[in-house]
Amino acid sequence: MRESYRSMVAELSGRVEEIFPWDLTEEIDSDRPPLLLDIRCESEFEQAHIEGSLSVPRGILEIAVDYGYDETVPELAEARDRRVVVICRSGNRSMLAGRTLQLLGFRHVASLKTGLRGWNDYEQPMVDGEGRELDADDVDTLFTPRLSPAQMGPQRSRAA
Repeated sequence: MRESYRSMVAELSGRVEEIFPWDLTEEIDSDRPPLLLDIRCESEFEQAHIEGSLSVPRGILEIAVDYGYDETVPELAEARDRRVVVICRSGNRSMLAGRTLQLLGFRHVASLKTGLRGWNDYEQPMVDGEGRELDADDVDTLFTPRLSPAQMGPQRSRAA
């Protein structure tokens, strides 16, 4: 039996710490705020993100944390002993990225459980790529899935 995206994420339960949006707001307001690492695609980040978060797409994560590459992000490469909270839309990709960071020597990694969807539901602010604060209802619309029948899978697309 092959692994699936969902089974890979489920397997990480308990291996990667998860925190809720209200926990993250407390950490942000503390005297030692975490590095907020948004691992979504650049286009997703430009649409909506937590102000002050660092954009490093998951596809380049492994080389972004090491020196000597065009993709190196020095702030991230220097954060192995810092608290890093990994962020995505729903809290799944961030689990996979969190485990990757652990394997690469990051010691204090957490994933934002419920992701930015939960952050928005908790009515926390987000900004666009220009730094403009976004309306929560507009963010809800951005995060609404728009799957085609083919993306639903062979069984569902035949029924459509």
